[in-house]
Amino acid sequence: MKGLRGISHLSRRFYAAGGRQSLSEPLAGLKRSPGAGHSNQDVHVTKLPSGLVIASLENYSPTSKIGVLIKAGSRYETPDNLGVTHLLRLSANMTTKGASAFKITRGIEAVGGSLGVSSSRENMMYSVDCLRDHIDTVMEYLINVTTAPEFRPWEVSDLTSRVKLDKALAAQTSQIGVIESLHAAAYKHALSNSLYCPDHRVGNVTSEQMHAYVESNFTSSRMALVGLGVDHTILKQVGEQFLNIRSGMGTAGSKAQYRGGEVREQGSSGLVHAAVVSEGATAGSAEAMAFSVLQHMLGAGPHVKRGANISSKLSQGVSKATAHPFDVSAFNAGYSDSGLFGVYTISQAADAGDVIKAALDQVKAVAEGGVTAEDLSRAKTQLKAQYLMSLETSEGLLEAIGTHALAEATYHTPEAMSQKIDAVSSNDVVSAAKKFAAGKKSMASSGHLGKTPFVDEI
Repeated sequence: MKGLRGISHLSRRFYAAGGRQSLSEPLAGLKRSPGAGHSNQDVHVTKLPSGLVIASLENYSPTSKIGVLIKAGSRYETPDNLGVTHLLRLSANMTTKGASAFKITRGIEAVGGSLGVSSSRENMMYSVDCLRDHIDTVMEYLINVTTAPEFRPWEVSDLTSRVKLDKALAAQTSQIGVIESLHAAAYKHALSNSLYCPDHRVGNVTSEQMHAYVESNFTSSRMALVGLGVDHTILKQVGEQFLNIRSGMGTAGSKAQYRGGEVREQGSSGLVHAAVVSEGATAGSAEAMAFSVLQHMLGAGPHVKRGANISSKLSQGVSKATAHPFDVSAFNAGYSDSGLFGVYTISQAADAGDVIKAALDQVKAVAEGGVTAEDLSRAKTQLKAQYLMSLETSEGLLEAIGTHALAEATYHTPEAMSQKIDAVSSNDVVSAAKKFAAGKKSMASSGHLGKTPFVDEI
């Protein structure tokens, strides 16, 4: 892969002139956006003719973080290749056409960098971070693993033990199991696909299936190249030269079809985890913002580690139904063509029915107009604080920029997001609560379920 190795010359050439400049000053040649006082530190977004989106924020940090986001989450799996995205997550450092597994691992470690990959039901994200002096080295490996994987059969076979370990660790966390079961109950195909390889597919995902999945979904029009602490001009040229790999729209995937249903996992645990939801709103819509405000009005979970979240409506309502310890929060998940909204409860097995009923009564109270100006203001403030705090880490900021770029080829500034939150009215929140109350329910639960109601009894 001679072309891939050429990236080192590209980076050195561009940073040679700028490397001696003060990090507190804009790099020479950067054009300011009209009316922007500090445009050199704005988020810049460019969409190439191939459909590839380039987004960057030059914050003059001594470290750089670069990610490639791809519309290739588990929703695009088919019955024939279920579990392939789980193996892709585990194979990021495997041999490529340009570097061996040893070279990738050792090369990134040698410069103090790191390589990671994560996935959701919609997207996959490969990311690297390092001191900006070594950006050429880690960028080369990032391009290798996203554009030129080999998936050698013996290396794929060796992943089986890691897949089993991943599944075993996930099984120890009840919340993960309930959320996975909830999606399986709520949807037909697409969003019902698990983030984890199904048991019957462990050891049966082949190298050919992984190659076919990458060929179908890792296309330029389904990718966004995002960078923090890197000049936009450099990132754009890297994208033009190395990520214009495959044309076409790739696998369209089936549209999410919400159906409603129930999955119950009977066990011996004295605690019952249960989630009850209706179809919510698609991500990025005005309705989705109303659901987010509703979530914080009801209680999005403790804001302090191991806190009790006693100020939330859900906690206050449930505390009247049981004297035993419990945990309850509003659940909200948005996707490109659907969403889920409801409540998640953890309670003693004997109290499960009372806790679930009390939590649902709080949502119904909002649907009946039980919203005060104080409730609305508090929920908006908490939502804005949560969003702004998520941008305080490089991981959160990279994901926020990348998600916006991949979905809309743009970036919504924190100021713009705050304005959207402020625009939500009490009527919008009441309408969202009514949609949940009237919607067809889906439910997932695990534990000793003798006192846990079925979904048709709620």
